[in-house]
Amino acid sequence: MHSTEQETRAGRACGGPDKTAREDAIVLCPIARIRTAFPTKFGIPRQSGIVPSLPGKIVFAREFAQAEALRGIGEYSHLWLVWQFSAALREHWSATVRPPRLGGNTRVGVFATRSPFRPNGLGLSSVRLERVEWDTPDGPVLHVSGVDLMDGTPILDIKPYLPSVDCHADATGGFTDGTPFRELEVRCPGALLDRVPASLREALLGVLRQDPRPHYQEDPDRIYGFGFGGFEVKFRVRDGILAVLSLERNGDCNVIRHMLQR
Repeated sequence: MHSTEQETRAGRACGGPDKTAREDAIVLCPIARIRTAFPTKFGIPRQSGIVPSLPGKIVFAREFAQAEALRGIGEYSHLWLVWQFSAALREHWSATVRPPRLGGNTRVGVFATRSPFRPNGLGLSSVRLERVEWDTPDGPVLHVSGVDLMDGTPILDIKPYLPSVDCHADATGGFTDGTPFRELEVRCPGALLDRVPASLREALLGVLRQDPRPHYQEDPDRIYGFGFGGFEVKFRVRDGILAVLSLERNGDCNVIRHMLQR
């Protein structure tokens, strides 16, 4: 492929690891970071709101940890979060991607998907605002639910969700309309589930119901594992049934502490 053809198909990512500055570059700084139960990308719901009980805490950077900046935010039930796919930044971006919901084989234009591999690596999530904790050592903290972000993800902006203009009853969903999210039956022995703090149990079951495996993996003998709230969760899927095999502390007590302070 000639270089000019390659540049048409893929270009240098604006927010990638390469630090070469473009003349028209825009500098963004995180206003906050979110604390969630996910230390890695595996297991994170594919969209916000799919697991409504999944908690998160938005902790502001010192410069923005001002009560005045949040005045009135408690009047809204939901918020938009603008954030960076900090764990998925690449030096180059591709004009097409292969959505997992299409089996990982069909290519679609990157701007027709919500793929994390984008020129600027920006994400957008709608979350429920559960409450505002005004007086903490870190300043005001937002407690939210329905998250789909990895622990420590940088938040670039927060805006209120306005149902009068943000909800479109006649909207169509492109290829996603024909590929609904699949849900599994989850079987987890009570003795294992009891190891998880009560405030996180329904969230964990919700994550497992949504089938955290990559869509293209169907090996019934494979054992999968991922971190959740300070635990390592191992499971196997056979005939539409997800069986939890083990739940062990993974030593990340800091995650547990943050998730329990709700």
